[in-house]
Order: sequence, then structure tokens, then C-alpha cells
Amino acid sequence: MRWRGRRSSSNLEDQRNMQIRGGAAGGGMLRLLPIVFKFLGFKGTAIVAAGFLGYGLLTGNLSGMLGLQQNAPATSSNKPLQQSTEEKELAKFVGVILADTEETWQSLFSQMGKVYKEPKLILFRDRVNSACGLGQAAMGPFYCPADQKVYIDLGFYEQLKNKFNAPGDFAQAYVIAHEVGHHVQTLLGVSASVQKAKQGLSKKDANKLSVKQELQADCFAGIWAYHAGNVRQLLEDGDIEEGLTAASAIGDDTLQRQAGGTVSPDSFTHGSAVQRVKWFKTGLSKGKISVCDTFK
Repeated sequence: MRWRGRRSSSNLEDQRNMQIRGGAAGGGMLRLLPIVFKFLGFKGTAIVAAGFLGYGLLTGNLSGMLGLQQNAPATSSNKPLQQSTEEKELAKFVGVILADTEETWQSLFSQMGKVYKEPKLILFRDRVNSACGLGQAAMGPFYCPADQKVYIDLGFYEQLKNKFNAPGDFAQAYVIAHEVGHHVQTLLGVSASVQKAKQGLSKKDANKLSVKQELQADCFAGIWAYHAGNVRQLLEDGDIEEGLTAASAIGDDTLQRQAGGTVSPDSFTHGSAVQRVKWFKTGLSKGKISVCDTFK
């Protein structure tokens, strides 16, 4: 991607020097999805926050979905932030990609006669307090609709490359674009409508709605890619392939197989590999919100 030298977002907030004491992800969250985390190298149950990873995408809409534990006491370290050269470069990259998503959605909202309220993106290490509760790095990137913020531990990108076999800077950008897609859903009222529609549904039917919501976020990520490539020429040869690889790698069926379990479509919360690729490509093909109605 041609990202160097471009504007970084003023909405990037670095909390990597913030120390969270005590607490852990709540039991209700641990019981949410029965996929073993051994594929990621962790023990226990996979935790998915309606977002980027297929267990319920490691990223997404925590509110109403996850039983996160209450926030824990936090203090800011007086020591300078310790980070590698690679991590410093990655933080810059995140800021530039966030800024580019802002340009895309500002333009599209303006065309609809609406104002795009930009989300904050929080960089953290290990654990972070959010309006949705205490988040952990093991959850992967997530979006909290209660505070309209995206949360990312940069260590996840190493997992994306080595555990999910989805390397490349565009694959990393896709993660951000998907989470921002959840923010767009919040602004458009989609998230609230989905949560309301889930009331009284069986788990199977509620999961189907979650899949539709996640696939729309993938489609919105495709919309961003369309504008990043065709309007601002950020994309290079091979970038789209990186995004498609990432979309396929985090399909619910792919993750269930890699975790050593049986593929169970009724338990899907983010969509199969084929579905995720399809909807990313749908948004990418037209760059218009109208093509992303995954609920029909």
C-alpha cells in the first residue's frame, strides 16, 4: 500500500502505556462461543467481539453480545513507551489507514445528506477498559458501540500473519476497515435494529442475524477499499489478494476446522469463508452502500 507520507488521523489514541490491574474477561463471555482457542496458541475458549475474527469475528459489536467483566483500575506509566521500530511503524500505519477511512465515509455520508461522526481508535497492550467492559488482547480487535471506539492491540497483526496465514499491509488495513464498518452500522442505526430484532429469537436465529451484520461490515470494508484504490490510489498490485486471503482465513468454517472441531453452520456468527470473501468483493466492486444490504 502507498500509505507513507499521508495524513494520520487525529482520532488515534495511544493507551499502550496504560496499566490495567486485576480482572479478566467475564465468564459469560467465555461461554459465548464454543470454539477452542488452541489454534491461536491460547488455552480456553475463543472470545469473539463481533468484529474481525470468525469466532464471532474477533471484532465487532460487544454491546448486547458479550458478558464482559467490569472495568478494572487503570494507571498510566511514568516511563516512556517502550516499542520496537516495527511497532512504531505499525502504529503510524494504523493512523494513516484510519484517516483514509474517514475520508471515504465523510464523502459517502455527505452524499446522503448526513454527517459522519468519526470514531476513536484506541491502541492498547494486553488489556483495556472500554464502555463495553474490560477487553483483552486475546479477543482480537473489536468495536464498542457504547463509546463508538475501535480497540486494537498491535500484537494481533503478528497473529494475523503467522497464525492465520494472512500477511501484508492490506490485510492489516482490512481489519481496521471492518471495525470501522461496525461504527458505520451504529451511525446508520443498523446495530440497534439488529439487537432489537434478536430479542426473543432462538440462538440459531440470533446467530443468523449476527452473520448478516458481520458480512455487511465486510462489505463496508470493501467499499473503503474501492475508494482507497480508485479515488486516492493507495492500493498496489497484490493488495486486494491480501484482503481476500484475510477474509477467507477468518471465516467461521475455516476457524472451526483449524481449531480441530466440526464445522457447525448454526453456530456461525460471522459467516463462512466464501460468504466473507463474497461480500468484501461486493463492496469493492461498486463502492456504494446500497450494494451492502446483507439482510435481504
